[in-house]
Amino acid sequence: MGVEVRVEGLTKSFGSQNIWSDVTLTLPPGEISVLLGPSGTGKSVFLKSLVGLLKPERGSIVISDTDIVRTSEHRLYEVRKLFGVLFQDGALFGSMNLFDNIAFPLREHTKKSESEIRRIVLEKMDMVGLQGAEGKLPGEISGGMRKRAGLARALVLDPEIILFDEPDSGLDPVRVAYLNQLIVDLNAQIDATFLIVTHDIGTARTVPDNLGLLFRRHLAMFGPREQLLTSQEPVVRQFLNGRREGPIGMSEEKDVAQVEAEMAALEARGGDAHNGIGPKGASGGDAVPPQLEPSPGLPERKAQRRRQERVARMLHEFDGDTAEAIRASLPPDLLAQADAGVFQPTAGAGGRHWDADGVPAGSATAVLPASRGRS
Repeated sequence: MGVEVRVEGLTKSFGSQNIWSDVTLTLPPGEISVLLGPSGTGKSVFLKSLVGLLKPERGSIVISDTDIVRTSEHRLYEVRKLFGVLFQDGALFGSMNLFDNIAFPLREHTKKSESEIRRIVLEKMDMVGLQGAEGKLPGEISGGMRKRAGLARALVLDPEIILFDEPDSGLDPVRVAYLNQLIVDLNAQIDATFLIVTHDIGTARTVPDNLGLLFRRHLAMFGPREQLLTSQEPVVRQFLNGRREGPIGMSEEKDVAQVEAEMAALEARGGDAHNGIGPKGASGGDAVPPQLEPSPGLPERKAQRRRQERVARMLHEFDGDTAEAIRASLPPDLLAQADAGVFQPTAGAGGRHWDADGVPAGSATAVLPASRGRS
């Protein structure tokens, strides 16, 4: 099973330019999480901070009982072995064929024989649908194939955490749909912790277990996907519905009076439902579409049951719309336990942490608040 990633009070700046402040969230082990946000809000900076490539000014990132913000270089090097990263463009070496590109981490970081390396590389290429393409150069294949080759390379060291930096960039909608299914299928097979940074709303609506949104140098929300998909927060609704009206502008900041006028005009036209289907997979209203399932023949996602047990424990903490959407996703046995009051209310308020069993960790609470007033 993948490992938990616990982020607390993280703040990052470049000189006088603050990127984001007080980011607090927990990536549950083995689950798929998606991080959204307007361009320039520091999503890629957040990924680089998770692997220790950038050092934040304040806060902690705890992985396998190690705070990588404060640990030694030697220990950081060891923790990084838990990660696999899919970069936006695949980041392949242009002079190497796909086999050598994918084998590169094994040759650099292990002492495996070439026969063992060949077995592993071909296995990972098969997992991402690149059988028979090992001799091709990156310049000889499509963008979608380069993404899959980059993903195969991210998998060769059997990581427990995989980071995806805008995996859909440069891909047409059909290839994005195939890539989304591939991500879900891989999670079912390896049970690693996934974090996806994306702008694709179709991906955000159908792939993750958890969903978050960065906005105006803060984490506006993070929680089970149903919480954001049913949220009434203006910035969340604007982003997930892909419309102009709302707090997000071309330069991110908007005048309050302008936002109020836009929202009034939107309501006069019938609200979000007036927009219908928006760009990049957005759909109007509060619809919570079914989550993608693994392809036929693959095992069920182990994280799905763990996630269902966790949100069942949290059910009483959510507003009516979110609770109703979560109830629709729960199996009968967990729903019966929740209705019977088997799950005890969590202590404390305002926390964003949970442990692997859905029980509050320390003084924090398992509930993820609907808002912290930053949108």
